[in-house]
Amino acid sequence: MQNSQVKSATRAIEILEYFKLFRQPRAMSEIALALGYPQSSTTVLLKTLVTLGYLNFDRKERLYFPTPKVTALGDWVPRALFGTGRVLEALRDVHAATGETASINTRNDVYLQYVKIIQSVHALRFHVDEGTLRPLTQSAVGWLLLSTMSDDKIDNTVRRANIATPRAADRVKVSDMMERVREIRQQGYAWTENVPFLGGGTVCVLLPITIQNQPATIGVGGAAERVRQNRERYLAILQRAARSVAPTDPFDQPIDIEF
Repeated sequence: MQNSQVKSATRAIEILEYFKLFRQPRAMSEIALALGYPQSSTTVLLKTLVTLGYLNFDRKERLYFPTPKVTALGDWVPRALFGTGRVLEALRDVHAATGETASINTRNDVYLQYVKIIQSVHALRFHVDEGTLRPLTQSAVGWLLLSTMSDDKIDNTVRRANIATPRAADRVKVSDMMERVREIRQQGYAWTENVPFLGGGTVCVLLPITIQNQPATIGVGGAAERVRQNRERYLAILQRAARSVAPTDPFDQPIDIEF
């Protein structure tokens, strides 16, 4: 695929994400300025999205806004990912009990992906967008996901995650990661401070489900001092949430939620 085609596809998605952020009609010039696109190519992209039915164009006001077709693209995804809704209920319970940013996460190749997030209500917080990818080696959530792998698989994954990590200073030694994973396996959860955000803290546990055949976690993140002071309470809340979504089949095996 030519670079121009890849760039156009990326920009089309970024336009839709822009509307998700601002949630108001916008003029072509505003979109181009906000995203740093040339006005000529922005006009072509917007017209294409209108033709495809994903944007509405108000010719009188010269404003664009998404149509329900955008919603229809993904309105089936939550049920496909989370089944009956017990997982989402657990996430809401965790958020209500802590007020921290609560997330459901899974592995995506050498990355962790935040698949569902409820943002913190605290004044001091760290914002993460749903869908964000981060190398598995760069957060407690990633370390917990690594702990579900065999040692040989961890070795290979850490090496590939280091390749995907832009800053050399953020790359980790396999031996250091193995030591961290052994500790996580022993204690049954993961927590850390100042990773991936300086001044931030994270606590997370595994869920008794998989998402698209990948292990899943539920966790909270917030200001390091607040998380440190409440770590035991947060951990108990997360463990209770994980138990609430445990499979009920007679063999007590993890269930898979998939497309």
